[in-house]
Amino acid sequence: MIGIKQRVLLILLSIISLVFIFRLLHLQIFTSDFKLLSEQNIVQENVIFPSRGIVFDRNNKIIVANQAIYDILVVPKDIELEDTTSFLKLFNISRDFFINKIVQAKKYSSIKPSLFYKGISNEEFNFIQQEIGKYPGFFVSAKTIRQYPNKILSHTLGYIGEISPNELKKDSLNYYSSGDFVGISGIEKSYERFLRGNKGYIYKINNVKGESVGDYNDKSNDIVVKRGKDIISTINIDLQLYIEKLLLNKVGSVVAIEPSSGEILAMASSPSYDPNILTGRFYSENFNFLQKDTLKPLFNRSVSAVYPPGSMFKLIQSLIALEEGVIDPNYKYFINNTTIGDLAPAGLYDLKKAIVLSSNNYFYRLFRKIINQNKDLNTYIDSRIGLDTWNDYVSKFGLGTKINSELYSEAKGFLPDKNYYNDLYGRNRWKFSNIYSLSIGQGELLVSPIQMANLAAIIANRGNYIAPHIIKSVQKDSINFLKLKRELKETRIKKEYYDYIIDAMEEVVSSGSARRAYTKNIKICGKTSTVENPHGYDHSGFIGFAPKNEPKIAIAAYIENAGWGGRAAASISSLAIEYYLNKEIKRKWLESYVLKGEFIDYETE
Repeated sequence: MIGIKQRVLLILLSIISLVFIFRLLHLQIFTSDFKLLSEQNIVQENVIFPSRGIVFDRNNKIIVANQAIYDILVVPKDIELEDTTSFLKLFNISRDFFINKIVQAKKYSSIKPSLFYKGISNEEFNFIQQEIGKYPGFFVSAKTIRQYPNKILSHTLGYIGEISPNELKKDSLNYYSSGDFVGISGIEKSYERFLRGNKGYIYKINNVKGESVGDYNDKSNDIVVKRGKDIISTINIDLQLYIEKLLLNKVGSVVAIEPSSGEILAMASSPSYDPNILTGRFYSENFNFLQKDTLKPLFNRSVSAVYPPGSMFKLIQSLIALEEGVIDPNYKYFINNTTIGDLAPAGLYDLKKAIVLSSNNYFYRLFRKIINQNKDLNTYIDSRIGLDTWNDYVSKFGLGTKINSELYSEAKGFLPDKNYYNDLYGRNRWKFSNIYSLSIGQGELLVSPIQMANLAAIIANRGNYIAPHIIKSVQKDSINFLKLKRELKETRIKKEYYDYIIDAMEEVVSSGSARRAYTKNIKICGKTSTVENPHGYDHSGFIGFAPKNEPKIAIAAYIENAGWGGRAAASISSLAIEYYLNKEIKRKWLESYVLKGEFIDYETE
């Protein structure tokens, strides 16, 4: 006979059982939670990666394309390998490599595919394709990598690689997964959101063994893959190729711009590298090799290197002085060369002659007139007021700041202001004598080559500019491209003052320090710099544009340790201008001189 306690216990157990049964029925019949959980256990999500957008030059020539490569995947449970030796020979791998890969694959899953061998080129695949069918358990997966037909513009284009954990954390849209490839630098990074495309998803139903048994939900949940958008760049491939040829075996950079639009025609940094080596199976090995190179071929000197502008900066000093009215351009001063070191001879100078002969002592005097305009009796305060005025003018030329955010790793350079000198010397404890080196573009002032190319464009435009940019338009749909809008900026200096400076720049090329750049068929206007370098030979610098009226190209060149600006930098710039405007080079002697590259030992000017 069952006691009261036993009856109570049975009743409680029955109640608990009924609660569990009801809960299970509720989960299965009245809610979708269990159904969803069940589906997740059998629905396999397969990601289809899009091919990246193609990059064209301004004339629709391909700069960056895609190339198919192949990975070999393995499903361990399906392996039937009778002749291991022939399999090893097929992939040119060791037995240890084979064993390690199979062990890793089994640890992951015996029924799901794992990566066995990656990055097989088209050439290799043509042979492997014929043999891989002999080895059950191994199959091919195709994907694309970047291809660079002309092997140019490596720094500007950038490269792609696996997304880092830090970048993955910043992915607020949750687009990327671990192992995905992403733009690391250059255009690939700046325009990643356009180039990457949209992933596709295919959902399959798998049985308990992990084998596919059909489509999920009649493919209604599948998402079609969308390839990346194509981009039309501003680059002229032919000009880029020619400039890179001129820069072979040199250290430096050249930037060429279309003045009216701000479009970058060419942007070369040397030494460079073949961008194709940072794709495919040997990416890591090649990247480490480039990274260890003491000449820093991965460093984009055209936007990341900074130098004193040197005598090229005298053009800005001249424009400021004219706009401020502190000098009569036709008035002549006797310059005795006793204040600052100078290669220009002593004598009577007006502003134009000072630009043509690049008189340091004249510009020392000119800068003093800009800084000390007697707006305060205290020379320290007066110098501070003058520097504020000067700094405001100079900043309008795009110096001391990044010109365009799309230019990855662009350096700001350095434009010293009153705060800098207050920290250095103390408030109202510095004056003109502490900052006079700025008069000739030396001292603390630092600029990048692209900033100086932009200066050439500003002068060519007689006072305005559109920030230099590398992308012309982005694909809108299958046939249309959307041209990107750009803002016009002004320096607020009168056009007639630019006309005066431009006349002087023409004389610099026809009879001054840049006379090697002269060609009778093109009116080139320019200015040289011999940039002081405490670590060795001086750097050779030049900015210029052509033709004088209706300019089509503005250019800047910095060639490190190459001596006078009138040699390496002026010659390279002049040849680039001639090639771009005439599509050929008639001054073969100058081209040979540049390609030879013996600038320091050449005859003095």
